Amino acid sequence: MPSRISKFAVILPAGGSSTRFGSDKLSAHLGGKSVLQSTIDAFIHRDDVAKIVVAGRTIDSAHAKLGTATGGTCRAETVLNGLRALDESIEWVAIHDAARPLVSQELIDRVLTAAFEHGAAGPALPVNLTIKRAIGPLPANARGTVNRDELWAMQTPQIARRDALLEAFAKCPIPLEQVTDDLQLLELLGKPVILVAGDEKNIKLTNPLDLMIARLLL
Repeated sequence: MPSRISKFAVILPAGGSSTRFGSDKLSAHLGGKSVLQSTIDAFIHRDDVAKIVVAGRTIDSAHAKLGTATGGTCRAETVLNGLRALDESIEWVAIHDAARPLVSQELIDRVLTAAFEHGAAGPALPVNLTIKRAIGPLPANARGTVNRDELWAMQTPQIARRDALLEAFAKCPIPLEQVTDDLQLLELLGKPVILVAGDEKNIKLTNPLDLMIARLLL
């Protein structure tokens, strides 16, 4: 378990259009409640969570820990709006996909421990598929096979200091719509980012099949 010397806030980017899902995935039912509520519940009962900001969606709740922020034109802008909605007294921030409702307390603790020690951390899984380069759309000529020994598939929560994230946004050298990962912002400034072991059950709901798998796992 990580030290409880510092509380942290949670930003749940929830401004996506659910295009591949075909309907609003965050409102889909999972274990008797919505996907979004399941994700909120993974954090809201923790004593070390000071605030949860749902960015990009209006929520119907009067819970003292819950707040909202407006969505942006891309994920990174939505996260930035969430950061700006936090009190300046918040030191640590966890950014977690709203569509990852099965995140475990053990995984949250593991990422927290690494972030407190190194400054920023996120969970990752090894890439087990064979990856080839090609210029799509398919059919297209294969241009080589990528060595997967150094490839890792990122998950969330990704945790870092609030001030470091705000600095990274302010100095980001690429357009925000090209930022596909929250810790990528820190990497672009040359700041260290630690990867810890992820959890195969911590799936992100992208299509209806993912929801079926989540129900089975639950």
